Amino acid sequence: MPIGKYYVGDLCYVMHEEWDEVCDLTIDDNRCLDGEFVLKDGRRFAMYRTMHGDGIYYDNSGDEYSVDAGLIGCILLSDIDMVCGSNFLHGGQIQNFFNEFETFEENGTIHFGNIEIKTDDTFDDDEE
Repeated sequence: MPIGKYYVGDLCYVMHEEWDEVCDLTIDDNRCLDGEFVLKDGRRFAMYRTMHGDGIYYDNSGDEYSVDAGLIGCILLSDIDMVCGSNFLHGGQIQNFFNEFETFEENGTIHFGNIEIKTDDTFDDDEE
């Protein structure tokens, strides 16, 4: 992914207008696809399913990611509608990437550059 300032978190919180297109790109024969995708207008995003669906997950710096759509992704801040009110950060974090970076999921850990979000050892709201 390119250098820039990104929203990292559950993309359902920040991609309201384009959610139908996101689903068209990432769901094939009732199977969710992981990876990097490009919207029709050229905006790029990455999205990966969490191992245990919805819940609260933490990255290697201790930052929290609240998930309601069973996924964590990243998209440039400049590519999303910033008029989300005070709940803009709900579900995620704003992260600066100073170099191009890779995204992938491996053994339940989602990687966005140097950010590692473990989704295989989590708790949900019912366990708190």
